[in-house]
Amino acid sequence: MKPSTKPFSNFEWMIAWRYLRSKRVDGGVSVMTWISLIGISLSVFALIATLAVRSGFRTEFVSTILGANAHVSVYNSPYINLDGVVTSGFSDYETASKKIASLNGVVSVSPIVKGQVMATANGKNKGVEVFGETLANVKKLPLIINPESSMGSVESFDKGVAIGSGIARSLGLRIGDIITLISPNGAKTAFGTSPRISGFEIVYIFQVGRYDIDNTRIYMPLLDAQTYFNRENLVDEFEIMVSYPENVGNLKSFLINVIPERGLIWTWRDANGGFLNALQMEDNIMFIILSILILIATMNIVSGLIMLVKNKSCDIGILRTMGLTEGSILRIFFICGASIGISGTLIGVIMGCSFVIFIDPIFNTINYIAGGGVWTAEKYLLSNLPAELRLEDVIKACSLSLGLTFIITYFPARRAARMSPVEALQYD
Repeated sequence: MKPSTKPFSNFEWMIAWRYLRSKRVDGGVSVMTWISLIGISLSVFALIATLAVRSGFRTEFVSTILGANAHVSVYNSPYINLDGVVTSGFSDYETASKKIASLNGVVSVSPIVKGQVMATANGKNKGVEVFGETLANVKKLPLIINPESSMGSVESFDKGVAIGSGIARSLGLRIGDIITLISPNGAKTAFGTSPRISGFEIVYIFQVGRYDIDNTRIYMPLLDAQTYFNRENLVDEFEIMVSYPENVGNLKSFLINVIPERGLIWTWRDANGGFLNALQMEDNIMFIILSILILIATMNIVSGLIMLVKNKSCDIGILRTMGLTEGSILRIFFICGASIGISGTLIGVIMGCSFVIFIDPIFNTINYIAGGGVWTAEKYLLSNLPAELRLEDVIKACSLSLGLTFIITYFPARRAARMSPVEALQYD
């Protein structure tokens, strides 16, 4: 009976290391080793960098949504009151606000008045959406208070209106100018409802980096909005901010018990679910494509090991005649392949993490060399390329690379182990 050796003994590592360092005149094995190493490194680097950028874009998108919009909106559909008039809105909104605010997880509740009007100034017109809120509630919107850029002071909100930078640019407006708002549902007279035309001073201009906000949104003091839209003592919606927006669905069952009659619930996920699902699908497809690249890179290890087994067949025969078991031969060549995969994965992780950490200086350098056309904030509405390095993405890339390496390496190593000494010594 052949004596058994301890798995992964020192001599197995020594022989594997000598095989990896061996140089032939034609350089075949050495070249394949370097090709495999570089291929795995670049594949892991690409996977980590792509996942980080995709995570950054999703985080940027979600933070923009949550920073300027309600996490949950409570509204009601039009109904016929006791007088036979079609109406909508909530009357006792202060009491309802207190009930909603008492729920666990609710940060703030903002009663608002909303309406779509025509804005005009300097002979130009633009359709806009007006949000009637109190100054205290406007200050609870992170992106409005701390936008990418702003002009004026939000503290003067009670004296005028706050508008998006896109509206200001389209109508040629600055701080202190008057913007005229035209609503078809104006004052009610004996001859019907006449359009309401009112001018408001611009006290604050914000730019959050979202087209649908910067180009369409105007914030107006709540009392002024109630008067302008004929909503005296009424509000159209309750905008609710919660502690954990990602788990907003769990709050629905509790909200139903405290919202006013005929109240309907609409969350930020309901409004943006299609886009978020599209992002998730794109992430999955991108992961599959890059996984295929890693698979192709690991296949180079198979080619290199097959060449190594062929070149070292005589050595295999000698080692078997000296008493090495099939297990020892298998582990020697497995170490050769696994070492390439582990080294390539480690280099790829270092490259990927470094790229994500220093992504701004890298893109600034590339942008400078290219003359400033690679990344512009005006074009992409982002001051920099968002990237978020997450531990789970790094672990996912490492697990995929190492898993494929170990699986693929096993088969040529097993082939080398099953070569009989007589068969191995036939090769020169």
